[in-house]
Amino acid sequence: MKYSRLFILIIVMFLGTAVKAQEAGTPPIWPKLGKNDTIRVAATNDNGYMIPWIGLQEVVIYGQRIWKSAADQAAYNRLKYNVLKVMPYALFAKRRYEQLERDLATVADKKEQKRLVKECDAEIKRMFNTEIKELTITQGQILTKLIDREVGRTTFDIVKQTKGGFAAFSYQLIARVVGHNLKSTYDASVDRDIESIIVSSGYYQN
Repeated sequence: MKYSRLFILIIVMFLGTAVKAQEAGTPPIWPKLGKNDTIRVAATNDNGYMIPWIGLQEVVIYGQRIWKSAADQAAYNRLKYNVLKVMPYALFAKRRYEQLERDLATVADKKEQKRLVKECDAEIKRMFNTEIKELTITQGQILTKLIDREVGRTTFDIVKQTKGGFAAFSYQLIARVVGHNLKSTYDASVDRDIESIIVSSGYYQN
């Protein structure tokens, strides 16, 4: 009885190997080409049949927005202007802090890490002193949201990480006096108009 089971197991294993060998040796079936089929494309083997395909770029279609009133359209246009005004600053902050994190990950010396943080902080301050200080309160509020969108952390968290908790608390107090909130977060479902403006702005097109 034991020998019969072993014999059956050997037969099953042999048949499985033979089937796999047969499948491996079977040439794939390609579609017939016409006289105008001259473009080389990729192909995928689907159960022995080669299916040609071409990768296409994403196409985003936007509907025509209908405004309830001229005032609503004017408000949207102001929002669009403000978003496009501060978006480059948010992208700059994203690139600069990503670079800082990469630099810190390769340096173990605490003194050198502090130097890198100060260097990054100085660049952000230079941008603030030359350009960002001219922003309106509304533009500043949008900027704090966009920094959270791009960096994945609020402005308060970034200051806390680089400058410490006391500095973050102090900056937040000053920001609140002039109508800002460094803890502002971004929610694409809530800030739908801002998200729509960013997506259609062309900043993320290759």
